[in-house]
Amino acid sequence: MTHKVLVLGAGYAGLVAAKRLARQVRGDEVAVTLVTAFADFVERPRLHQLATGQAIERVPVAKYLRNTSVELVVGSVVGIDLEERTVTTVPDGESRLMPYDTLVYALGSNIDVAGVPGVAAHAWSLVGTDAAAQVNGRLQVLARQKGQVAVCGGGLTGIEIAAEVAECFPDLRVTLVSGARPGAWLSPKAQAYLARTFEALGVTVRTGARVQEVRPDELALDDGDRLPFDLCLWAGGFRVPPLARVSGLAVTGQDRALVDGTLESVSHPGVYVIGDAAAVAGAWGSELAMGCRTGGFSGPMAADIIAARLTGREPRRFRYRYIHECVSLGRRHGLIQFLNADESPKPVVLTGRKAIAYKNATLNGAKTLFRHPGPALVRRRHLTAQAGRTHAGRAQA
Repeated sequence: MTHKVLVLGAGYAGLVAAKRLARQVRGDEVAVTLVTAFADFVERPRLHQLATGQAIERVPVAKYLRNTSVELVVGSVVGIDLEERTVTTVPDGESRLMPYDTLVYALGSNIDVAGVPGVAAHAWSLVGTDAAAQVNGRLQVLARQKGQVAVCGGGLTGIEIAAEVAECFPDLRVTLVSGARPGAWLSPKAQAYLARTFEALGVTVRTGARVQEVRPDELALDDGDRLPFDLCLWAGGFRVPPLARVSGLAVTGQDRALVDGTLESVSHPGVYVIGDAAAVAGAWGSELAMGCRTGGFSGPMAADIIAARLTGREPRRFRYRYIHECVSLGRRHGLIQFLNADESPKPVVLTGRKAIAYKNATLNGAKTLFRHPGPALVRRRHLTAQAGRTHAGRAQA
Protein backbone atom coordinates (compact mmCIF):
# COMPACT_ATOMS: atom_id res chain seq x y z
CA MET A 1 0.00 0.00 0.00
CA THR A 2 1.31 3.45 -0.93
CA HIS A 3 2.25 5.64 2.02
CA LYS A 4 0.52 9.01 1.63
CA VAL A 5 2.32 12.17 2.75
CA LEU A 6 0.36 15.42 2.75
CA VAL A 7 2.26 18.70 2.99
CA LEU A 8 0.03 21.67 3.85
CA GLY A 9 1.43 25.00 2.70
CA ALA A 10 3.84 25.89 -0.10
CA GLY A 11 5.93 28.62 1.51
CA TYR A 12 9.61 28.57 2.40
CA ALA A 13 9.07 25.48 4.59
CA GLY A 14 6.43 23.37 2.84
CA LEU A 15 7.60 23.66 -0.74
CA VAL A 16 11.14 22.60 0.07
CA ALA A 17 9.95 19.82 2.39
CA ALA A 18 7.74 18.29 -0.31
CA LYS A 19 10.37 18.37 -3.05
CA ARG A 20 13.23 17.19 -0.86
CA LEU A 21 11.21 14.32 0.60
CA ALA A 22 10.12 13.13 -2.84
CA ARG A 23 13.77 12.92 -3.90
CA GLN A 24 14.60 10.53 -1.05
CA VAL A 25 11.82 7.96 -1.37
CA ARG A 26 10.47 5.74 -4.12
CA GLY A 27 7.48 7.14 -5.96
CA ASP A 28 5.83 3.73 -6.16
CA GLU A 29 5.93 3.46 -2.35
CA VAL A 30 5.40 7.03 -1.14
CA ALA A 31 2.98 9.55 -2.64
CA VAL A 32 3.80 13.16 -1.74
CA THR A 33 1.03 15.74 -2.20
CA LEU A 34 1.50 19.48 -1.69
CA VAL A 35 -1.59 21.54 -0.82
CA THR A 36 -1.53 25.33 -1.16
CA ALA A 37 -4.13 28.06 -1.24
CA PHE A 38 -2.02 30.08 -3.67
CA ALA A 39 -1.07 28.96 -7.17
CA ASP A 40 1.90 31.36 -7.26
CA PHE A 41 4.80 31.70 -4.87
CA VAL A 42 5.57 35.30 -3.89
CA GLU A 43 8.30 36.27 -1.44
CA ARG A 44 6.64 37.86 1.58
CA PRO A 45 9.83 39.81 2.44
CA ARG A 46 9.33 41.72 -0.83
CA LEU A 47 5.68 42.72 -0.40
CA HIS A 48 6.68 46.20 0.77
CA GLN A 49 8.35 46.64 -2.62
CA LEU A 50 5.13 45.67 -4.39
CA ALA A 51 3.21 48.12 -2.19
CA THR A 52 5.44 50.94 -3.41
CA GLY A 53 4.92 50.12 -7.08
CA GLN A 54 7.92 47.91 -7.77
CA ALA A 55 7.64 44.69 -9.72
CA ILE A 56 8.43 41.47 -7.86
CA GLU A 57 8.67 37.94 -9.14
CA ARG A 58 5.70 35.57 -9.05
CA VAL A 59 6.48 31.94 -9.86
CA PRO A 60 3.77 29.29 -10.29
CA VAL A 61 4.25 26.60 -7.68
CA ALA A 62 3.62 24.07 -10.45
CA LYS A 63 6.77 25.31 -12.18
CA TYR A 64 8.87 24.48 -9.14
CA LEU A 65 7.35 20.98 -9.10
CA ARG A 66 8.14 20.13 -12.71
CA ASN A 67 9.98 16.84 -13.19
CA THR A 68 9.11 15.71 -9.67
CA SER A 69 6.67 13.11 -8.37
CA VAL A 70 4.95 15.67 -6.10
CA GLU A 71 1.24 16.14 -6.78
CA LEU A 72 -0.04 19.72 -6.45
CA VAL A 73 -3.49 20.59 -5.10
CA VAL A 74 -4.45 24.28 -5.15
CA GLY A 75 -7.08 24.84 -2.49
CA SER A 76 -7.63 26.08 1.04
CA VAL A 77 -7.31 23.75 4.03
CA VAL A 78 -10.50 24.08 6.09
CA GLY A 79 -10.26 21.12 8.45
CA ILE A 80 -8.02 18.37 9.83
CA ASP A 81 -9.30 15.16 11.44
CA LEU A 82 -6.37 13.81 13.43
CA GLU A 83 -8.19 10.64 14.46
CA GLU A 84 -9.31 9.65 10.96
CA ARG A 85 -6.13 11.07 9.43
CA THR A 86 -7.88 13.17 6.82
CA VAL A 87 -7.62 16.78 5.64
CA THR A 88 -10.53 18.70 4.14
CA THR A 89 -9.60 21.10 1.35
CA VAL A 90 -11.64 23.33 -0.92
CA PRO A 91 -10.14 23.31 -4.41
CA ASP A 92 -12.26 24.92 -7.16
CA GLY A 93 -15.05 25.65 -4.69
CA GLU A 94 -15.75 21.99 -3.93
CA SER A 95 -14.92 20.21 -0.67
CA ARG A 96 -12.44 17.35 -0.94
CA LEU A 97 -11.44 14.83 1.73
CA MET A 98 -7.78 13.81 1.52
CA PRO A 99 -6.43 10.88 3.59
CA TYR A 100 -2.86 10.84 4.85
CA ASP A 101 -0.43 8.57 6.64
CA THR A 102 2.09 11.32 7.42
CA LEU A 103 1.10 14.97 7.68
CA VAL A 104 3.41 17.98 7.35
CA TYR A 105 1.75 21.14 8.65
CA ALA A 106 3.41 24.23 7.15
CA LEU A 107 0.63 26.83 7.00
CA GLY A 108 2.83 29.63 8.27
CA SER A 109 1.72 32.89 9.88
CA ASN A 110 0.29 36.26 8.98
CA ILE A 111 0.20 39.77 10.39
CA ASP A 112 -1.87 39.89 13.56
CA VAL A 113 -4.81 42.25 12.96
CA ALA A 114 -6.92 41.09 15.91
CA GLY A 115 -4.76 42.11 18.86
CA VAL A 116 -5.62 45.82 18.83
CA PRO A 117 -9.13 47.26 18.37
CA GLY A 118 -9.75 48.91 15.03
CA VAL A 119 -6.86 47.41 13.09
CA ALA A 120 -8.97 45.17 10.87
CA ALA A 121 -11.41 47.99 10.09
CA HIS A 122 -9.13 51.02 9.71
CA ALA A 123 -5.61 49.83 8.89
CA TRP A 124 -3.94 48.07 5.99
CA SER A 125 -1.57 45.13 6.30
CA LEU A 126 0.61 43.59 3.62
CA VAL A 127 -0.98 40.15 3.87
CA GLY A 128 -0.67 39.29 0.18
CA THR A 129 -0.26 40.62 -3.32
CA ASP A 130 -3.81 41.95 -3.58
CA ALA A 131 -3.46 43.97 -0.38
CA ALA A 132 -0.04 45.27 -1.45
CA ALA A 133 -1.45 46.40 -4.82
CA GLN A 134 -4.33 48.20 -3.11
CA VAL A 135 -1.93 49.95 -0.73
CA ASN A 136 0.11 51.10 -3.71
CA GLY A 137 -2.97 52.69 -5.27
CA ARG A 138 -3.72 54.51 -2.03
CA LEU A 139 -0.10 55.71 -1.70
CA GLN A 140 -0.15 57.09 -5.23
CA VAL A 141 -3.18 59.23 -4.41
CA LEU A 142 -1.84 60.39 -1.06
CA ALA A 143 1.53 61.34 -2.54
CA ARG A 144 -0.17 63.94 -4.71
CA GLN A 145 -1.91 65.27 -1.61
CA LYS A 146 1.25 65.23 0.53
CA GLY A 147 -0.60 63.01 2.98
CA GLN A 148 0.46 61.41 6.24
CA VAL A 149 1.21 57.70 6.63
CA ALA A 150 1.48 55.99 10.00
CA VAL A 151 3.41 52.70 10.10
CA CYS A 152 2.71 50.77 13.30
CA GLY A 153 5.35 48.30 14.49
CA GLY A 154 9.05 48.65 15.23
CA GLY A 155 10.09 45.16 14.12
CA LEU A 156 11.73 44.32 10.81
CA THR A 157 8.46 44.49 8.87
CA GLY A 158 7.58 47.95 10.13
CA ILE A 159 11.12 49.26 9.66
CA GLU A 160 11.27 48.06 6.07
CA ILE A 161 7.80 49.36 5.15
CA ALA A 162 8.50 52.81 6.60
CA ALA A 163 11.83 53.15 4.79
CA GLU A 164 10.48 51.88 1.47
CA VAL A 165 7.46 54.19 1.52
CA ALA A 166 9.53 57.21 2.50
CA GLU A 167 12.08 56.58 -0.25
CA CYS A 168 9.56 55.94 -3.01
CA PHE A 169 7.16 58.73 -1.98
CA PRO A 170 9.29 61.59 -0.60
CA ASP A 171 6.27 63.94 -0.54
CA LEU A 172 4.52 61.77 2.04
CA ARG A 173 4.98 62.38 5.76
CA VAL A 174 5.88 58.97 7.21
CA THR A 175 5.76 58.26 10.95
CA LEU A 176 6.90 54.96 12.46
CA VAL A 177 5.08 54.23 15.72
CA SER A 178 6.61 51.73 18.15
CA GLY A 179 6.48 51.11 21.87
CA ALA A 180 10.21 50.36 21.94
CA ARG A 181 12.99 51.88 19.88
CA PRO A 182 12.99 50.34 16.38
CA GLY A 183 15.92 47.99 15.99
CA ALA A 184 16.69 48.00 19.72
CA TRP A 185 18.05 44.44 19.41
CA LEU A 186 20.73 45.55 16.94
CA SER A 187 24.31 46.55 17.79
CA PRO A 188 25.01 50.21 18.63
CA LYS A 189 26.67 50.66 15.23
CA ALA A 190 23.64 49.25 13.42
CA GLN A 191 21.20 51.32 15.49
CA ALA A 192 23.15 54.48 14.66
CA TYR A 193 23.02 53.66 10.94
CA LEU A 194 19.30 52.98 11.13
CA ALA A 195 18.68 56.31 12.87
CA ARG A 196 20.75 58.20 10.27
CA THR A 197 18.91 56.50 7.42
CA PHE A 198 15.50 57.31 8.84
CA GLU A 199 16.58 60.92 9.26
CA ALA A 200 17.83 61.08 5.67
CA LEU A 201 14.57 59.60 4.38
CA GLY A 202 12.46 61.94 6.49
CA VAL A 203 10.89 59.19 8.63
CA THR A 204 9.66 60.45 12.00
CA VAL A 205 10.00 57.84 14.77
CA ARG A 206 7.48 57.94 17.62
CA THR A 207 8.41 55.69 20.54
CA GLY A 208 7.47 55.29 24.19
CA ALA A 209 3.76 54.63 23.68
CA ARG A 210 1.78 51.74 22.24
CA VAL A 211 -1.22 51.90 19.98
CA GLN A 212 -4.33 51.38 22.08
CA GLU A 213 -6.85 51.70 19.26
CA VAL A 214 -6.89 52.45 15.53
CA ARG A 215 -9.67 54.88 14.66
CA PRO A 216 -10.82 55.93 11.17
CA ASP A 217 -8.29 58.77 10.91
CA GLU A 218 -6.11 58.63 14.02
CA LEU A 219 -4.17 56.39 16.37
CA ALA A 220 -5.09 56.46 20.05
CA LEU A 221 -1.92 55.85 22.06
CA ASP A 222 -1.80 54.49 25.60
CA ASP A 223 -0.23 57.68 26.91
CA GLY A 224 -3.34 59.62 25.90
CA ASP A 225 -1.83 61.15 22.77
CA ARG A 226 -3.51 61.08 19.34
CA LEU A 227 -1.69 60.69 16.04
CA PRO A 228 -3.64 61.59 12.88
CA PHE A 229 -3.10 59.74 9.61
CA ASP A 230 -4.42 59.46 6.07
CA LEU A 231 -3.24 55.86 5.77
CA CYS A 232 -2.30 53.42 8.54
CA LEU A 233 -0.05 50.48 7.68
CA TRP A 234 -0.09 47.83 10.41
CA ALA A 235 2.99 45.71 11.12
CA GLY A 236 2.37 44.89 14.76
CA GLY A 237 3.61 41.30 14.88
CA PHE A 238 2.65 37.92 13.43
CA ARG A 239 0.26 35.20 14.51
CA VAL A 240 -0.42 31.70 13.20
CA PRO A 241 -3.90 30.50 12.18
CA PRO A 242 -5.90 28.67 14.89
CA LEU A 243 -6.32 25.54 12.75
CA ALA A 244 -3.68 23.53 14.63
CA ARG A 245 -5.37 24.23 17.97
CA VAL A 246 -8.89 23.71 16.61
CA SER A 247 -7.83 20.38 15.12
CA GLY A 248 -6.54 19.13 18.48
CA LEU A 249 -2.77 19.48 18.21
CA ALA A 250 -0.96 20.50 21.38
CA VAL A 251 -0.12 24.19 20.99
CA THR A 252 1.30 27.15 22.88
CA GLY A 253 -0.77 30.09 24.04
CA GLN A 254 -0.01 31.67 20.67
CA ASP A 255 -1.35 28.60 18.78
CA ARG A 256 2.06 27.40 17.59
CA ALA A 257 2.19 23.59 17.62
CA LEU A 258 4.44 21.98 20.22
CA VAL A 259 7.00 19.68 18.59
CA ASP A 260 9.93 17.59 19.75
CA GLY A 261 13.51 17.67 18.53
CA THR A 262 12.52 15.94 15.30
CA LEU A 263 9.76 18.45 14.49
CA GLU A 264 7.05 15.89 15.26
CA SER A 265 3.96 16.91 17.22
CA VAL A 266 4.26 16.02 20.90
CA SER A 267 0.60 15.01 20.93
CA HIS A 268 0.12 13.26 17.57
CA PRO A 269 2.75 10.91 16.09
CA GLY A 270 3.02 11.12 12.33
CA VAL A 271 2.23 14.84 12.27
CA TYR A 272 5.19 17.14 11.66
CA VAL A 273 4.96 20.91 12.02
CA ILE A 274 7.47 23.26 10.41
CA GLY A 275 8.01 26.96 9.77
CA ASP A 276 6.23 29.66 11.73
CA ALA A 277 3.47 27.26 12.81
CA ALA A 278 5.91 25.27 15.00
CA ALA A 279 7.15 26.06 18.50
CA VAL A 280 10.61 24.48 18.31
CA ALA A 281 12.46 24.58 21.62
CA GLY A 282 16.24 24.55 21.80
CA ALA A 283 19.31 26.54 22.75
CA TRP A 284 17.64 29.60 21.21
CA GLY A 285 14.77 29.46 23.74
CA SER A 286 11.24 28.08 23.88
CA GLU A 287 10.55 28.71 20.18
CA LEU A 288 12.13 30.08 17.04
CA ALA A 289 11.37 33.60 15.85
CA MET A 290 8.89 33.75 12.98
CA GLY A 291 10.14 34.52 9.49
CA CYS A 292 11.33 32.95 6.26
CA ARG A 293 14.53 31.86 7.98
CA THR A 294 12.54 29.49 10.23
CA GLY A 295 10.97 27.82 7.22
CA GLY A 296 14.26 27.71 5.39
CA PHE A 297 15.85 25.71 8.19
CA SER A 298 12.96 23.48 9.26
CA GLY A 299 11.64 22.49 5.82
CA PRO A 300 14.71 20.57 4.60
CA MET A 301 15.24 19.02 8.04
CA ALA A 302 11.66 17.74 8.20
CA ALA A 303 12.07 16.06 4.81
CA ASP A 304 15.25 14.32 5.93
CA ILE A 305 13.69 13.24 9.25
CA ILE A 306 10.58 11.78 7.60
CA ALA A 307 12.59 10.04 4.89
CA ALA A 308 14.85 8.50 7.53
CA ARG A 309 11.95 7.17 9.59
CA LEU A 310 10.11 5.80 6.58
CA THR A 311 13.20 3.92 5.45
CA GLY A 312 14.25 2.55 8.83
CA ARG A 313 17.04 4.95 9.73
CA GLU A 314 17.59 7.04 12.83
CA PRO A 315 16.92 10.70 12.04
CA ARG A 316 19.10 13.59 13.09
CA ARG A 317 17.54 16.01 15.50
CA PHE A 318 16.76 19.54 14.38
CA ARG A 319 19.66 21.99 14.57
CA TYR A 320 19.54 25.70 14.02
CA ARG A 321 22.16 28.39 13.55
CA TYR A 322 21.39 31.83 12.21
CA ILE A 323 24.28 34.12 11.27
CA HIS A 324 22.72 37.41 10.20
CA GLU A 325 19.76 39.77 10.22
CA CYS A 326 19.00 41.30 6.81
CA VAL A 327 17.18 44.65 6.71
CA SER A 328 16.33 46.62 3.57
CA LEU A 329 15.84 50.35 4.03
CA GLY A 330 14.61 51.21 0.57
CA ARG A 331 16.63 50.42 -2.54
CA ARG A 332 19.69 52.55 -1.71
CA HIS A 333 20.18 51.70 1.95
CA GLY A 334 20.44 48.34 3.63
CA LEU A 335 21.71 46.87 6.87
CA ILE A 336 23.16 43.43 7.59
CA GLN A 337 23.64 42.68 11.27
CA PHE A 338 25.92 39.70 11.80
CA LEU A 339 25.14 37.52 14.81
CA ASN A 340 26.93 35.39 17.37
CA ALA A 341 25.92 31.78 17.99
CA ASP A 342 23.43 32.89 20.65
CA GLU A 343 22.00 35.41 18.13
CA SER A 344 23.35 38.39 20.04
CA PRO A 345 24.61 41.08 17.64
CA LYS A 346 28.25 41.24 16.63
CA PRO A 347 29.85 44.67 16.27
CA VAL A 348 30.27 43.86 12.56
CA VAL A 349 27.67 45.24 10.13
CA LEU A 350 27.33 45.75 6.39
CA THR A 351 25.49 48.83 5.15
CA GLY A 352 24.39 50.71 2.04
CA ARG A 353 23.93 49.23 -1.42
CA LYS A 354 26.25 46.33 -0.58
CA ALA A 355 23.79 45.32 2.15
CA ILE A 356 20.91 45.43 -0.35
CA ALA A 357 22.89 43.17 -2.69
CA TYR A 358 23.66 40.84 0.23
CA LYS A 359 19.99 40.57 1.18
CA ASN A 360 18.94 39.95 -2.42
CA ALA A 361 21.51 37.17 -2.66
CA THR A 362 20.21 35.66 0.59
CA LEU A 363 16.59 35.64 -0.66
CA ASN A 364 17.66 34.25 -4.02
CA GLY A 365 19.61 31.57 -2.19
CA ALA A 366 16.47 30.55 -0.33
CA LYS A 367 14.62 30.22 -3.62
CA THR A 368 17.43 28.07 -4.98
CA LEU A 369 16.24 25.39 -2.54
CA PHE A 370 12.93 25.34 -4.41
CA ARG A 371 14.74 24.34 -7.60
CA HIS A 372 17.46 22.20 -6.03
CA PRO A 373 16.19 20.99 -2.62
CA GLY A 374 18.97 18.50 -2.07
CA PRO A 375 21.54 16.29 -3.80
CA ALA A 376 20.15 13.87 -6.34
CA LEU A 377 20.15 10.36 -4.90
CA VAL A 378 21.50 7.52 -7.00
CA ARG A 379 19.46 4.94 -5.09
CA ARG A 380 16.27 5.69 -3.20
CA ARG A 381 15.70 3.52 -0.17
CA HIS A 382 12.71 1.21 0.23
CA LEU A 383 10.10 1.68 2.91
CA THR A 384 10.41 -0.51 5.96
CA ALA A 385 7.61 -2.60 7.41
CA GLN A 386 7.64 -0.33 10.45
CA ALA A 387 6.65 2.69 8.35
CA GLY A 388 2.96 1.92 8.58
CA ARG A 389 0.00 4.22 8.98
CA THR A 390 0.53 4.85 12.68
CA HIS A 391 4.30 4.38 12.96
CA ALA A 392 3.54 1.48 15.27
CA GLY A 393 6.34 0.27 17.47
CA ARG A 394 8.48 3.37 17.05
CA ALA A 395 9.61 4.97 20.29
CA GLN A 396 9.07 8.68 20.40
CA ALA A 397 12.20 10.80 20.09
